[in-house]
Amino acid sequence: MAATRRPGRNHLFIPGPTNIPDRVLRAMHVPSEDHRSPDFPALVKPLFQDAKMVFGSEAGTIIFYPSSGTGIWESALANTLCRGDKVLTARYGQFSHLWVDMAQRLGLDVIVQDEAWGTGADPEKIGQALRADTEHKIKAVMVVHNETATGVTSDIGAVRKAIDAAGHPALLFVDGISSIGSLPFEMDAWKVDCAIAGSQKGFMLPAGLGVLCASAKAIKASEGTAGGNDRLGHVYFAWSDQLKQNPTGYFPYTPPLPLLYGLREALECIKEEGLQNVYHRHHVLAEATRQAVAAWGLKICAKEPKWNSDTVTAILAPEGVDAAKIIKHAYDRYNLSLGAGLSQVAGKVFRIGHLGDLNELSLLGAIAGAEMAMIDCGVHVTPGSGVAAASSYLREHPLTQG
Repeated sequence: MAATRRPGRNHLFIPGPTNIPDRVLRAMHVPSEDHRSPDFPALVKPLFQDAKMVFGSEAGTIIFYPSSGTGIWESALANTLCRGDKVLTARYGQFSHLWVDMAQRLGLDVIVQDEAWGTGADPEKIGQALRADTEHKIKAVMVVHNETATGVTSDIGAVRKAIDAAGHPALLFVDGISSIGSLPFEMDAWKVDCAIAGSQKGFMLPAGLGVLCASAKAIKASEGTAGGNDRLGHVYFAWSDQLKQNPTGYFPYTPPLPLLYGLREALECIKEEGLQNVYHRHHVLAEATRQAVAAWGLKICAKEPKWNSDTVTAILAPEGVDAAKIIKHAYDRYNLSLGAGLSQVAGKVFRIGHLGDLNELSLLGAIAGAEMAMIDCGVHVTPGSGVAAASSYLREHPLTQG
């Protein structure tokens, strides 16, 4: 009779949902309660302030939605723009493509700058497009900070400099779903108008809580009447409803209560570790993964080191090898979940996510499992080579600074 139970735990190394700290799981194990009670604001009010820390913001306004990051994409667009407005965006992976698709389906006029997959947003091209827009018809620039499909991180600070150099008033929207809480993010310094995050990545929670940080400029745009009836429709995602009730510690509709308790504990975890240590830890784990890939004799999808993501590494399978088979075998044989290739890189890459609640030994387990799965699938890799390279790097580079 075939075994029906797998001993041990599933080793989750996709780029989100991420591993959840045990203390956060325990914090979410709460009974239902009245979200209109006089006691409820004691839980909620501090979250609006503490979450700003993770965005690198003091001036921004936090808004929570019971949604995935996709819902927060929609809220950013629907609250600030009108039907037919021009928006400028770079497309260089599956998630930047999906944001383009959403904007088009909402009725926006999307100017797309296609970049090679394995690269990111080109600040110079963005600046050129904005300088050419002398009538300021472009109302927003949309950039995915960390493109998980290819393991690429774009330079948002450079994009802001390009917008400022062009003297253009466009809003800056940044998808930070797989970066915020894991990679350095400076909302105020970069003058980001809408920064978008999801609970299932750097916040180390289950999916289901969308988090948005909006600038004063974005809030003002959401209050404007320009365009009249051409304003994009929004009810569930209306900022105005949230902003009326949030200051009192309440929501306009039922909030995801366990996730709010989990968020409180997750923010405590981040505070205790320190954001700079969080960023450093993610960089060290990412570099150890890249060391393993080099030892295997393989390449990553990011075309230059400047594009390397510290939250996910997309590894190119050798020519003639179906990366999907490696992923399936890793799951079936070793109970290891690796990220699949998407769209243009489907079957060409497998991805190791190294964000969230991870340390050296966690990562080495993923590298060992990926290594064994590749060998089982006929990839010519020296057994132990990736583990040796990663462990040597990790021994020399502690996860905590100082």
